[in-house]
Amino acid sequence: MIVDAADYFRHVKAAMLRARRRIMLVGWDFDTRTTFERGGKKLAGPNQLGAFLYWLLWRKPDLEIHVLKSNLRLLPVFDGIWYGVTPVSVVNRLSSKRLRLAIDGARPTGSVHHQKLVVVDDVLAFCGGIDLTLDRWDTPEHKHHNRFRRALGRSYGPRHEVAAAVDGAAATALADVARDRWRTATGQSLDPIDGAHAIWPSGLQPLLREVDVGIARTLPTLHDRHEVREVEALNLAAIAAARHTIYLENQYLASRQVVEALADRLGERDGPEVVIVLPRRGLNRLERETMDGARHRLIQRLWAADAHRRLGVYWPETDGGSAIYVHSKVLIVDDRLLRVGSSNFNNRSLGFDSECDVAIEAEPNAEAHQHIRRAITAVRHQLVCEHLGAPTDEFERTMHRQGNSFLQAVEALRGQGKTLRRFTSRAVANEGSPLAENDLMDPDHVPESLARSMRRLVTRLSR
Repeated sequence: MIVDAADYFRHVKAAMLRARRRIMLVGWDFDTRTTFERGGKKLAGPNQLGAFLYWLLWRKPDLEIHVLKSNLRLLPVFDGIWYGVTPVSVVNRLSSKRLRLAIDGARPTGSVHHQKLVVVDDVLAFCGGIDLTLDRWDTPEHKHHNRFRRALGRSYGPRHEVAAAVDGAAATALADVARDRWRTATGQSLDPIDGAHAIWPSGLQPLLREVDVGIARTLPTLHDRHEVREVEALNLAAIAAARHTIYLENQYLASRQVVEALADRLGERDGPEVVIVLPRRGLNRLERETMDGARHRLIQRLWAADAHRRLGVYWPETDGGSAIYVHSKVLIVDDRLLRVGSSNFNNRSLGFDSECDVAIEAEPNAEAHQHIRRAITAVRHQLVCEHLGAPTDEFERTMHRQGNSFLQAVEALRGQGKTLRRFTSRAVANEGSPLAENDLMDPDHVPESLARSMRRLVTRLSR
C-alpha cells in the first residue's frame, strides 16, 4: 500500500530505475514536468518525468517506454490540448524510437480512459488513483501550508491519494491489462517479457507476501467487445457481505446503485456501520454541478435510511481548517476485503469509463488468513488515523472502549486541528443542481442515443 503521492512518485521512480526491458505508463493524465522528489533529491537521474524517461533510455540501450494517455476528460467540448500544442505523431517522430506516446481514442463518445497503471518489465506493477502529473504531490501530514505543494509557480491545496504495488503473478496480470489497452489504442501488439527478475523498490515495505490478488475492471461496450463490469460486481458483493464495518474513501458519491446498496444495509437492524470519507466539494464548477449535485441527492437517501444511527459521512481538514481533497478510491469491508484502484463511486466507473482496481480478500474464519485480516484492519486504521491526526494505537484503544464500534471511535477522536468534519444537511444545503444524476454527464453504460441524452440535458437545464 502506498498512501499519498509523495511516496508514490518516489517508489515509482525507484522501480523504473531498475527496469531492463519495458516500462508501460497508462493514465488519465501525464505531465513531463512532474517532479518526483521535493525537498531533497536522493534517487539517481533527473527529477522530472520527461527528462528522466529520456535519461533512462540513454542509460539502458535495451529499454523501451510506452506512454498511453486518455484523450478525453469528460466530453469533447471540454477537452483540453495535451500540454504541448504538438501532435502526437510529431512527438513520436522527434523522440527516440524506444519511447512511444499514444493518445487513446479507442472508446465510445464521451467515455474516459481512467485506468492508472505503471508496469515495469511485466514483473512489478502499480495500480491506484494517482496520475503522474503536476498537482498530485502531498505527504500524509497534509500540512496546512507546504511550500513544496506547488505546480507551475502556483500553490495548490492538500490532497489525499492511495495506490498499491504488486509483483509476481499479479503484476503479470496487470501487464496483460496494459498491453491490451495499448493494442486496442494503437493496433500494435506487445509481446510479454520473459525472464522475470526482482525489482521491488528497496524502500517499499510489503503489506503482505504470497497472497492472492484480485483484479476488477470496467470496460465499456466497444465494437465487438462486450462491456466489463467487474468493479460494479465487486462493490455490490462486498457491500452485501459486510458484517460490521464498511469504510469508503472516494472522490465522489454519485452512484445511486451503490448508495441504494448501502441504504439497504443501513436499514437492517443488525447491519454494518458505514463510514464514508469524501472531499468537501469538487475542484471545478463542472465537478460541483454534476458530482456534488448528485451527492446532494444521494446523501439524503443515506440519512433517511440510517434509522439505527450507523452512518458517518465526513471530509478531512488540515490543522488550519482547509479541506483536504480526497482523490483516493478505497473500499474496506470488515477485516475481509481491501480494494484499491482507479474507480469512483459514480455511474461512469461502473460501466462507461475504463477502470482497474486490485483487491485482497481474507476468509472470515480461516486461521491461515489471520495475517491477511490483520493487514486489512491495519490499512483501515492507518487511513482513518491520517485523517483524524491520531496515532493508530490511540484509535484502537478508543475503539475498544466504544464496544469495538469503528464509527463511535471516529466520533470520539474528532476534534480540533487535523480532523474529520461531518457532513450535515446544512453543509450540503446549496449543492443541488439540474446536472445531478444526468445520464449524459454520468452514464453507467454506453447511451443508445447521444443526441437523445443531449436533448434531455438541454430540457432539464432550461427548466
